[in-house]
Amino acid sequence: MSHPGDPTLDRADALFDVGRYEQAAALAAQHLATDPLDATALVLLARCQHRLGRAEEAFDSIETALLAEPDALPSWLMRTHILLALKKYEEAERSARHSVELAPDYWGSHYALGTVLDRSSRKERQREAYEAARRAVSLAPGESAAHFLVGLTAHRVGDHRVAEQAYETALRLDPQSSEAHNNLSLLQLRRRWFRRGAWTKAAAGFVESAALDTNDRQARYNLEAMAWGTVAGARWVALLGFVGAALGSAPLRTGASGGDALVPYLIGVAVVVGGWGGWALWLTRRVPARLRRPLLLVARGCRPVIAMGVAVGLLGLHSVVAMALWTVDASVVGALGYPLFWGVVITYWVSRAALRRRAPASERAG
Repeated sequence: MSHPGDPTLDRADALFDVGRYEQAAALAAQHLATDPLDATALVLLARCQHRLGRAEEAFDSIETALLAEPDALPSWLMRTHILLALKKYEEAERSARHSVELAPDYWGSHYALGTVLDRSSRKERQREAYEAARRAVSLAPGESAAHFLVGLTAHRVGDHRVAEQAYETALRLDPQSSEAHNNLSLLQLRRRWFRRGAWTKAAAGFVESAALDTNDRQARYNLEAMAWGTVAGARWVALLGFVGAALGSAPLRTGASGGDALVPYLIGVAVVVGGWGGWALWLTRRVPARLRRPLLLVARGCRPVIAMGVAVGLLGLHSVVAMALWTVDASVVGALGYPLFWGVVITYWVSRAALRRRAPASERAG
């Protein structure tokens, strides 16, 4: 926004656009020292304070702006977003509805109303939020944020086809939207059992979302959940390998010879080697090379993933050793194997609960 004759506010706007909110707020305050009821400067100051997490200060600034210009649309829209940050939803809704009354043909008014209504857990309010989002799109089809809101509200009410199309449109208009990448990936993850390559696309979307916004805790958590799910899925291979190794090596440990010992042993080897070899092949096809490093980095920093990986790895290693050292007494093998077996089972449930506790509070669809 240009401010003719006022280079201070122009510089403040420029600083705000590049994310330097403290400096922008300082310049806006400098201007307000000479003109304390400049509504434009007050709105800019409120925007800076809002981005800096100082919602109460932002609310005071925007109330002063409304005292100066009671029907200024930018002030009412900013007031709505501040009230949302303060979790004053009823007051935020009244503010948004007043914005629609002030500017019924402006997409931002309907966008603000849809954003507020989307926070409700009531189905009818979410449906109204969806209609407000669609109205915003009809007024401004080139606005990525409006399409994203359509996707978000359609996602909430279970219309996944419309949500997917809306997220894809939002990304065509703004490829840098980390939220659109994240939510589209959530939809793809839901369909991983029914659509080939959906899991891989979801992982790629989460990686892209996390890369675009390094502070995006939600995208990182989604990657952690995918990494944990991948490792937890290997528990079935480890458990099958444990059973195969125990049964396959049992005849040799009890003194059997010839075909009675060799055939079960070879079957056990086939189960262990085939199981882990098949899992490794499946994993390389499911997780392309470009995604392995991000998932590995995320896994290394997530204790539930590490715990699950260690438990599965130890049981898998035990199966291999049990087949290789078939002369070792069965009681020794069992003394090591059974705790590892139950360790995998228990670790699965404990690490799953720990992973869920890591989930961030989020306003996104899920």
